[in-house]
This record gives sequence, C-alpha cells and structure tokens, in this order.
Amino acid sequence: MHRRWTIYAIVETGGKQFKVAPGQTIDVDLTGAAAGDKVELDKVLLLADGDKVTVGTPTVAGVKVLATSQGEKKGEKLIIYKFKSKVHYRKKTGHRQHYTRLTIDQIVQPGAES
Repeated sequence: MHRRWTIYAIVETGGKQFKVAPGQTIDVDLTGAAAGDKVELDKVLLLADGDKVTVGTPTVAGVKVLATSQGEKKGEKLIIYKFKSKVHYRKKTGHRQHYTRLTIDQIVQPGAES
C-alpha cells in the first residue's frame, strides 16, 4: 500500500476540519493574517506519524501545526436566484467568500522545539 504522507494531522479552524501535512496549501476562513505572517494552529484533533496514530480527547495535548499565510484569496462566485411564480418576483445576487491561504510548514510534536 502506497502512503502519501508519513506524518499528517487533522486540525480544526473556523469550525471546519482539515487534513494537513508539511508542504501542503489549504484555504481556511478569513483569519486576518497578512501575507508572510506565521500562523499557529493548536486545535489538533488527530496526529498520525507513520503507524503511530494519536487521537485527541478532544484535542491532542502539546501538538501544534505551524503555517505561513500567503494572503487573502477569493473563492468562486455563487449565484443566488430567488423566484416566486405568479407574482413577478425575481431577485439575482452573487457572493464570493474570502479565504486565507495557508502553507503548512511543520507539525510540532510534544517535547519537540519549533
């Protein structure tokens, strides 16, 4: 069986969970971090290092994920169209969600210095 990552973690940020590994880029809800800022994700729900898997209750103590912000990004546009028949009601609007793009630098395990 081919494994894609030797170490990965599942982190929670913005009410969503993400599977992250070093070198990976993810889009999370807007955090306000400027491009180049260091971001620390400390709500780690699961840590897998090879065959050793640690599940948190609810989080894994002492583990944090260090990332670098790449700045803001806009998501794809969603079209919202409201329509009611027989009363000539039509309303068309759009929405683009703002995200912060993060590049995962490293996963710091308990007892290790960053």
